[in-house]
Amino acid sequence: MDGKGYAWAVSAGFNAALAAIFAKLSFHIFIKYGFVVLFNVTMWCCYVNSLKALSSLQATVTNFATNFISSGLAGFFFFHESLSFQRRYPVQLTNLSSEC
Repeated sequence: MDGKGYAWAVSAGFNAALAAIFAKLSFHIFIKYGFVVLFNVTMWCCYVNSLKALSSLQATVTNFATNFISSGLAGFFFFHESLSFQRRYPVQLTNLSSEC
């Protein structure tokens, strides 16, 4: 059952990152915010489902880490933003904590 919960939490994180990505894209204002609302509603549905299978700490950390890493990579690849030390350091900590 935990695998399903982690899948929901990762999906929630990706949807949160997609909401941020679409907020930066230059669509018509209604299309832009329509996608943002759609991805945020989907994110909350996935997050609630992850809470049914995981503890709140596991669901929140998995959701946050997925959102943080995927939005950072999207900013780097799609919007040519730099990855500063402040952004790389938590990613390294996340990778280290998963090995424990």
